Amino acid sequence: MAGQEPKELLLCCALQNAVKHGGVPQAGAVIGMVMGAHPELRSRAKEISALAQEAIADVAALSVDERVAKLQVIAPDMYASLFEKHEHKRALPDLEGAENGVVMRFAPNPSGPLHIGHARAAVLNDAYVKQYGGRYILRIEDTDPKRVDPEAYETVREDSAWLGLGITETVTQSDRLPLYYDLCRQLIERGGAYVCTCDNDRFRELKMAKTACPCRGQAVEKNLELWEKMLDHTFREGEVSVRVRTDLNHPDPAMRDFPAFRILDSPPHPQVQAHVYPLMNFSVVADDHLLGVTHVIRGKDHIANTRRQRFIYDHFGWNVPVYRHYGRMGIEGVVLSTSQMRLGIREGTYTGWDDIRLGTLRALARRGISPDAVRNAVLAIGIGETDISFSWDNLYAENRKIVDPVANRYFFVPDPVTAQIEGARPHTAHALLHPNDASRGNRTLECTGTVLVPKSEINRDVSMLRLKDLFNVTIAWDGTPPSFTYTGDSLADARAAKAPIIQWLPAQDCVPCTLLTQEGEIYGACEPAVKQELGKVVQFERVGFAKIDAVSDDGVMAYFTHR
Repeated sequence: MAGQEPKELLLCCALQNAVKHGGVPQAGAVIGMVMGAHPELRSRAKEISALAQEAIADVAALSVDERVAKLQVIAPDMYASLFEKHEHKRALPDLEGAENGVVMRFAPNPSGPLHIGHARAAVLNDAYVKQYGGRYILRIEDTDPKRVDPEAYETVREDSAWLGLGITETVTQSDRLPLYYDLCRQLIERGGAYVCTCDNDRFRELKMAKTACPCRGQAVEKNLELWEKMLDHTFREGEVSVRVRTDLNHPDPAMRDFPAFRILDSPPHPQVQAHVYPLMNFSVVADDHLLGVTHVIRGKDHIANTRRQRFIYDHFGWNVPVYRHYGRMGIEGVVLSTSQMRLGIREGTYTGWDDIRLGTLRALARRGISPDAVRNAVLAIGIGETDISFSWDNLYAENRKIVDPVANRYFFVPDPVTAQIEGARPHTAHALLHPNDASRGNRTLECTGTVLVPKSEINRDVSMLRLKDLFNVTIAWDGTPPSFTYTGDSLADARAAKAPIIQWLPAQDCVPCTLLTQEGEIYGACEPAVKQELGKVVQFERVGFAKIDAVSDDGVMAYFTHR
């Protein structure tokens, strides 16, 4: 951009911002780009601010494809930079002790489909396995029957496959109960655990007072006897538990003699007939050891669990995996709670697990979000310990890089109104299927004088419109509705008049189209050729990307992806 006039610089930056993020750029962002690259212009701040507004207005008057084309012509390097791969930015920190390969695990609970929050652990673990080589275990943690949805066993596997995880083996914890029972017996024999029949409230009082409960001093033989009675149904739910022997003087009360096994009779487990179940901290340690897990990557909300689990490792004398805890990731704008989602589906608020108002991976897929975009967005976040907010804009930017080069362009007219254009002779519009790939060919739209245009574009502040790839129209507010008149084909005239360039459709050749967004439904019409794009992502010009979800004799149903 060296040697360019300030307005040219501002126009280039405004175009790049609009192409990258969609919509109309903010003045502050554009001015910041220019001032950062050309600090000598800071003394002309007032002038630059006025010129920025002009540049932004020029960009706003262009269609999405026209912005791309113009940026390619006046600033090809800036356009190319939008698609450069900066893989170094996604490099993950090295893992200690990983030189000879790793064994990692992704361990969801089968309470429902995977959502965007699950993707972080799933993708980070997968990336490290790919980086160092080794095994990647999908471990379905289902030892709490209250949190098991029988259908989720399959949906978790399907969602993991959609995300592209390189799973090498899958284990289900409910299949491994005999292993846990045997290890519990061994832990009792080592003096690392005891069977507690104390009332829960009484035990809590003693724990807070750093005082041992009466059961803690029982002989190993007595504990083994009580353990066998747990297994043979002598005890009922809530009457007994197995506790790991820790440090009663530990400053954190949650570390003091925490439970490892309990009895649960209701609800019944959908996979096995069982009475005694391990709690998470025990089953996780058992499986990480037995499966040879070398590194554990999980959120820092598990730091307390990591501390508890070390007591079990120490009792058995097992090697402890390398732990890395990343910061919390706040996710706004979608529903992630499995219980809320299930209730909403049951009550008819949501259409299913793939309702686009939800944060499930299935909902993202239905909207047209690529699994590679999810992976790239998660890797860009990384494994830092700082709490962050998930950026939907970053996810959409990653997805845009994937879909923009392949998505065909079409017109969709939301909330259409009919315009009878006086003086218009029959015209044929030849619009490119893709502005950067002429080899794909054109869409042909025949205009005989009656067209559909967006209702939002027809207002008293507008006296002239450019129907994209067609001709110019003037609007006269001499009645209701206003009158429309053909005023020539010149694109230059339209730009000189700063006429909005809008999408349109021949009234005699279009199909009804409903665009579903997270905010609601938008009714309109689209080109008939959209019906050929079933299951694909297209770009509705001036609207955004959309996935064509269903086609029928009645029209097209599409899901809004992003701008």
